[in-house]
Amino acid sequence: MFGLGMPELLIILVIVLVIFGASKLPQIGKGLGQGIRNFKQATSEKPEELPPDTGDDKEKIDKPDQ
Repeated sequence: MFGLGMPELLIILVIVLVIFGASKLPQIGKGLGQGIRNFKQATSEKPEELPPDTGDDKEKIDKPDQ
């Protein structure tokens, strides 16, 4: 895990505890958990669920408005 051992993780936890306080730690953990869940969900979506490419964007770039 990035070469971090138990002593390093404890030091990081203490620094986070001092900076944010004990009351904010559950909110931070919840936010991180939701972010990881959303990332996993977004990366596991099937390509066919995305809207098809119509090619309209290329025409807009090739022909500027006059």
